[in-house]
Amino acid sequence: MTESGQAHRKNEHLALAESNFRRTPPTSSLNDIRIIHRPMPEISMTEVDLRMSNMDFNWQYPFYIEAMTGGSEKTGEINQQLAVAARETGLAMAVGSESIAIKEPAQATSFQIAREVNPDGFLMANIGAGHSAANAQRAVDLIHADALEVHVNAAQETVMPEGDESFYWKDNIKEIVEYVKVPVIVKEVGFGMDAQSINELAEMGVQYVNIGGRSGTNFAQIEDRRNREAPEQYSFLYDWGQTTAESLLEAQNATDAINVFATGGIQSPLDILKAQIMGAQAVGIAGHFLHTLLTTDVDGLIDEITRWQKQLTELYALVGARKASDLVNVPYILSPELKNYNDQR
Repeated sequence: MTESGQAHRKNEHLALAESNFRRTPPTSSLNDIRIIHRPMPEISMTEVDLRMSNMDFNWQYPFYIEAMTGGSEKTGEINQQLAVAARETGLAMAVGSESIAIKEPAQATSFQIAREVNPDGFLMANIGAGHSAANAQRAVDLIHADALEVHVNAAQETVMPEGDESFYWKDNIKEIVEYVKVPVIVKEVGFGMDAQSINELAEMGVQYVNIGGRSGTNFAQIEDRRNREAPEQYSFLYDWGQTTAESLLEAQNATDAINVFATGGIQSPLDILKAQIMGAQAVGIAGHFLHTLLTTDVDGLIDEITRWQKQLTELYALVGARKASDLVNVPYILSPELKNYNDQR
């Protein structure tokens, strides 16, 4: 079957994300956060419970496979493999943007495969903030999702050759939150969030945000590389936005209470721990897990996730935390650059 231009774009996103990872392996912005070691944690690893204490997201582990792809035959195969890894490790999983399946129903199977492979797992649907509430519910129904990610991606659309030019999203988001029958997470795709926007979302009735910080998959760079007629004409936007570490500080400075998830350049269980110490309830991993899948196959990804689950338990014990709520007591310091950012904000 000949695939549409939008389906081809999904394949390009996948290939360029992996190419960028190989060419310039990401460095986590959470390296700018240093945990203070306490030599007497007074705990046994058997006492550690990683489960999230959230009635909407009652997950066994506080990290998950973040949204990556879907919308073509090739990306459907990736979703199938990711769903196998999620099933075998007990992780939650989000699919990529289902906007293409709303427009081209023939592409629905590339998302539905995740539910077919993992019928009892926790799956998150995904759609852009420019869509109607009815379309958002269609995305949920398509994969019988347990939650919905609504992504905001103004910087990506700005660089994308065929990107949208209108970013009137607030009314849509408010309607989606009111209409959709599952929990809704408003998610940045990799350019971070600020305290004011987080407060605005909370005032609109949003209960969950994913700060989606810069330092992971860079969609400004990916979209710029897709423009073969004039590549790298938007290179000045490659460092646009707030990093994951900066965005977590922004969330701390927000005045309205809201549940925070974090993604963006997560490279290790230590990054997960640091993000949680900084206030994230759950942490999503996309680019790193995609690279592992493409270089070691699904068994290699399962092995890595299993290892991370064990190592995160060990890290909790190392800092004396029996559960996530204990992490608020873990002392840390910021790098001079990150402290300067926080002081100015």
